[in-house]
Amino acid sequence: MGKAKKYFGFLPEIIIYILSAVSIAVIVFIFIFIFYRAMPVIIENGVSLVTTGGFDRQIDESFNSPDGEPMMQFGLLGLIFGTAVTTFSAVILAAVIGIGAAIIICEYSSKKVSQVLVSVVQILASVPSVIFGLIGIITVVPIIERLFVTDDMQLEYLEYFQMTGRNILAATAVLTFMIVPTLVSLTANALRSVPNAYKETGYTFGMSKFRVIYKIIIPGARSGIIAGVILAVGRGIGEAIAVSMVCGGLGLLPQASLGFVNYLAPTLPLAPAIINKSEAMGAGAVDSALFACGAVLLIIGSLLSIGSKVIEKYIRKAEGYDK
Repeated sequence: MGKAKKYFGFLPEIIIYILSAVSIAVIVFIFIFIFYRAMPVIIENGVSLVTTGGFDRQIDESFNSPDGEPMMQFGLLGLIFGTAVTTFSAVILAAVIGIGAAIIICEYSSKKVSQVLVSVVQILASVPSVIFGLIGIITVVPIIERLFVTDDMQLEYLEYFQMTGRNILAATAVLTFMIVPTLVSLTANALRSVPNAYKETGYTFGMSKFRVIYKIIIPGARSGIIAGVILAVGRGIGEAIAVSMVCGGLGLLPQASLGFVNYLAPTLPLAPAIINKSEAMGAGAVDSALFACGAVLLIIGSLLSIGSKVIEKYIRKAEGYDK
């Protein structure tokens, strides 16, 4: 009887180890499968895969190429540019809005109002991405077209691209509102984790509320805030449905001479490219090209995960938690 109890005592630990091993095996399988399917295009193109553009035209050429001689030349630079610009523009805007909203919720709102606002934020965070895309098509795209796109501009820049309301600016706006709820929630949790003793010390020395927030609360919560920002970057890079509905669907490279007008150009980030071009799968080397997009996304996601751990370790060491 005693031995049975001993074995049953180890059972939860064994189950955890088994589930952890299965999770690791699934992740490894996903990496191997995606890179295996992407390898023909990666081998054929080498470094030029991420240093050249023209993905939209190349997909069409590969789709129409004969089965015996598939077109294998692809360039993802335009897609990488679209991913970087839309994601980091959205994250910068979302950080300003999200951190400010979290400070208002935690420091300037009453307890009841704070609870209501937190509930609203949690509801917004759970809204399916396709809803944001639908709202983007109905509201954001027409507003941008009305404010920024004129007939004269359409004619002026016709040689570069067809100007509509579906562009980098629309994708950035939609992605910003998708990221903000998550960033508000994580930042609010980080701000609440700062001990009240730190705040009281600031007030004791005659600091104003603003200075307590700026000098004590935000620095005390910075590891959580940075973790939220990195998570927001990861979500922005991997978002496909909503962005694909408003981005314009063309992986164009920026023109330095156009300046801000580049934000009015259609774009095609990596994740939406997999959706937009999926109807061409099964022909030529399109399958391998789309898996190459997935491989690049996996690499970026892995680097973000590793980077977040390094930053967290550095911050904890700077704050004296790790020696």
